[in-house]
Amino acid sequence: MSNLCPLDYRYGNEDMKAIFSEESRLQYQMSVEAMLAKAHASLGTITKKQADEINRVANLNIVKIERVKEIELETRHDVMAMVKAMTEQCNGDAGKFIHYGATSNDIIDTATALQIKAAIGIIQRDIESFIITLAKLAKREKSTIEIGRTHAQFAIPITFGFKISGYIAEVLRHRERLMQLKPRVCVGKMSGAVGTGAALGKNFFKIQETVMSSLGILYEPAATQVVGRDRYTELICLMANIATSLERYATEIRNLQRSEISEVAEPFDKEKQVGSSTMAHKRNPMMSENVCGLARIVRSMVTPMFESQVLWHERDLTNSSAERFIIPHTFVLLDEMFKKMETTFSNLEVYRDNMMRNIESSKGLVMAESLMMKMTEKGIGRQDAHEIVRTLSMIAEDENEHLKDVFLKRRDVTSLMSEDDILSAMDPNNYTGASEDIVNKMVADVEKVLNVKV
Repeated sequence: MSNLCPLDYRYGNEDMKAIFSEESRLQYQMSVEAMLAKAHASLGTITKKQADEINRVANLNIVKIERVKEIELETRHDVMAMVKAMTEQCNGDAGKFIHYGATSNDIIDTATALQIKAAIGIIQRDIESFIITLAKLAKREKSTIEIGRTHAQFAIPITFGFKISGYIAEVLRHRERLMQLKPRVCVGKMSGAVGTGAALGKNFFKIQETVMSSLGILYEPAATQVVGRDRYTELICLMANIATSLERYATEIRNLQRSEISEVAEPFDKEKQVGSSTMAHKRNPMMSENVCGLARIVRSMVTPMFESQVLWHERDLTNSSAERFIIPHTFVLLDEMFKKMETTFSNLEVYRDNMMRNIESSKGLVMAESLMMKMTEKGIGRQDAHEIVRTLSMIAEDENEHLKDVFLKRRDVTSLMSEDDILSAMDPNNYTGASEDIVNKMVADVEKVLNVKV
């Protein structure tokens, strides 16, 4: 049968997809069962020999996924199918104590917490690698003059490194959010049918604490039958937030690569890569466009995750089917987006001459604020200076003249400002403010937070 989901044949990196594969999920769940048995043995509920036997069979080399699927066709219950398959492989009476005192979601939610923990580890590495790439780019281009734009119109000069430093600050915040979120979302439970721990008896608290501690995660302090889904909602919202930031950066690349702007370009294999099946000259920002498209899918997971937070009483099953899509797809796609942005920014082509060409195409208009501020230094009131510059800018635009030439015709201005003053104010290299200092600060922050040398 052919593959249906694009994750099967087009998107996703193998290390992330492996975490959420059928085999991996089964292994995580069996590992939770093994830890439960060990916890029981440590408290004398079962023998160490029985726990060791359960631990032995909690292995994909012994319990085959095909057998679990066969049993599920009969039981129509995935966790019970796993329990039966494990029991079949146990020697002696150990099989009687598999899943002892637990309910399905003790196993499912705890295994999911382990999957999320592993997946967050990959996303954290993605984030840190991307931050370093951005820092290197910002440092390299910290003096590269570019026009800043607001409302898609020319504003005032910046440096390209300064633009990238804003991205660095944003991704550093995402890293901080991820680190803060990790202990809140990597949470399991071992508290039975509705969370009271009744089936686990007097040792309930100790068993739950022992299992989660051995797995390296926290436990839900007052569970229902499931871990609180507010945790997953927070996770998916953060993933969507990160994806949206990546879309923002990708959108900027797409805009700056437009033919009439042409200030940067994605890497392109000139020997082999094809931009269009018919327009042979095309060089499209395909990775950036792909990231923008995938971000929409990641954000689309937010609404069903919010809805999965609302369960009847101590729980129902409406969340289960949705989460089978939401959690794996969100992680796999976000990881894919990071890999594409890493490739794009680490190999980004920066056209410095075109950046200066675009500034010069404004015929000095982008230096209007600089002129206004120079006039105030010479004693002209700020509002008066603004009106003079505004009026002269309109004249320069209407008559297609350079703003400098229009200025030099105003005797009331030139009586206060020399031609050198005007030329200095018109030089974009003199009006990038603290752009380079901001880049230096952000690079230093990266080096401190990640303990690296950029």
